Amino acid sequence: MTSDAEVAPLGHDDVASAAGDIVELLDLLWERTRDRGWAAPASLAQLRLMYAVDREDGIRMRALGAVLNVSAPSLSRLCDRLQSVGFVERRPSPHSGREVTLSLTTRGHAHLAEVRRKRGEVLTTAIDSMPAGQRAELAHGLTGLRDALGGRPVAHRMFAGPAVRGPAD
Repeated sequence: MTSDAEVAPLGHDDVASAAGDIVELLDLLWERTRDRGWAAPASLAQLRLMYAVDREDGIRMRALGAVLNVSAPSLSRLCDRLQSVGFVERRPSPHSGREVTLSLTTRGHAHLAEVRRKRGEVLTTAIDSMPAGQRAELAHGLTGLRDALGGRPVAHRMFAGPAVRGPAD
């Protein structure tokens, strides 16, 4: 690992910009690999929905809309598509007859596992090409970023409150 004296210090904005660049690059990479057929039939927006539901099984639709920052009609269309391919199921909320909760089906869990496996292969190939010191620094930095964001599940902690969990939860 390089010492702090050997590396020019970066400002917070520079680091945030670099992290943002990586997020965008990964989005493009996932979309490109999806176009090759291994991640179909879910779009990136649908995968994001599935990730959130995987982290928060039984999440209410209204809370999910807040987490994903999408309108109710857009969320409903995303759920319609995922339900039609058997990846999610909607259930009445046990706390309110007017609300709906979402859960992944066995098929949805299997699809996410496959996406994560393939994503892992792509990342492993890229990370294997890095020098050992950079890999260690990357692991340390990513762990720190994850912890700074509140750990997993990030969405739940970022949006904690009445919109995410009901009073009986």
